Amino acid sequence: MALETRNDDKQQQASDIANQITAALQGIRFGSVEIIIHESKVVQIERKEKLRFDKPLFPV
Repeated sequence: MALETRNDDKQQQASDIANQITAALQGIRFGSVEIIIHESKVVQIERKEKLRFDKPLFPV
């Protein structure tokens, strides 16, 4: 029983991580998503988004 609970917890945690990665990717047009892993575990997800403009904001 305890082993099944651990497997269920691991599956739930993996599903939660996948959902967080998906959320980080939503709506990003330019940038990156970095997944930090320590000792075979995801410990951090970083989202860096860049804003790009075709024309300068302030004409010279």
